[in-house]
Amino acid sequence: MQLLVISHKLCWASADSPSGYSTDGGFPAQIEAVAGLFTGTRVAVPVGARPPGKQGSPVQGRGLHVVPLTAPAGRGWRRKWSMIEWLGRNAAMLWREAGEADAIYALIPGDIGLVGLLVGLVRRKPLLARYCGDWHDMKSPFQSLTRWLMERAAGGRNVMLATGGDGRAPSPRHPNVRWIFSTSLWRSDLQRCAPTGPPRTVPLRLINACRQEPYKRTELVIQTLPLLIPRFPAVSLDIIGDGSSLPLLRQTAKELGVADRVRFHGQVPQSAVLPLLRQATLFCYPTATEGFPKAVVEALACGLPVITTPVSVLPLLVADGVSGFVLPDPSPAPLAAAIAQCVAEEAVYARMAAAATRAAAGFSLEAWQASVGELLGAAWGGSYDAR
Repeated sequence: MQLLVISHKLCWASADSPSGYSTDGGFPAQIEAVAGLFTGTRVAVPVGARPPGKQGSPVQGRGLHVVPLTAPAGRGWRRKWSMIEWLGRNAAMLWREAGEADAIYALIPGDIGLVGLLVGLVRRKPLLARYCGDWHDMKSPFQSLTRWLMERAAGGRNVMLATGGDGRAPSPRHPNVRWIFSTSLWRSDLQRCAPTGPPRTVPLRLINACRQEPYKRTELVIQTLPLLIPRFPAVSLDIIGDGSSLPLLRQTAKELGVADRVRFHGQVPQSAVLPLLRQATLFCYPTATEGFPKAVVEALACGLPVITTPVSVLPLLVADGVSGFVLPDPSPAPLAAAIAQCVAEEAVYARMAAAATRAAAGFSLEAWQASVGELLGAAWGGSYDAR
């Protein structure tokens, strides 16, 4: 069975990649897992120059071939207007590729992923679509429209998945929309991540890894440092990821007099994220909105207790008081108190670290691949054959 993947994820040419292309984030690992479910996979993505500072991983997988699309211009409303021109350049190719595929996988939210969803519906192909953001927090009319389309298309041969999970059905009125977790780690990665020595709480090293945007509230972690210094004189914070909040975060650290304790790493490949996690003590993640954060799974796999908020799937990932703390009020004082409570006693920290590693064990790419394959088999029946 031949699959066509359609996504907005920017890729770039890479001589080191079997497909000739690379990109960043968890996309390459998940595409490799999906490709393992099909005899051949074609990945239609925009291709451009590698953004400055970006380091990527190969886009690869069984029978995988990249179909290069042009990259839409601009951001925000300028990008939306540019999609008219983009469709003029790429619609014929997508239409042809969709006609030759046996099934389509659209990754959304994202303008190109939405085009993939619409093409799959019009072409009447077996369709897999996955919403990768916060399903319950639509930030724009565009995202609300995407969710509306997914809800009404769900069922039959259309497998509609929402990344996340919070104990409620994604869409009570449309029960065919299903939750799916997200990860970027194979079982072998989980095994390598697990701590091999006794847990260490000194020096206290906090870490945060995400797209650094205002709704992630990383500034709250910086604001805990002055509260922690009297008790933990060597406390420091590593911040991983780029985003629009970085100037504010740097300014906050400077104004609070803790700039020398905060290390900004920017966007780094997963191969560099995991060693940084293993050097840390606690993962602090006071986010206001979330889908399914792969970084939290990576932190748990490295034996890091996680301090976070009761958003989306996070209370299910992080057992409050067991593998970390879930704070209804993530303001600096409660956050600092939770940090101190985690590391006050070595025995308490050791139990939390062990619980964190156990919590991550079920979130491998093999388990994710099996979950997706089971859903496709149930929806597509005899037409679906992964071999």
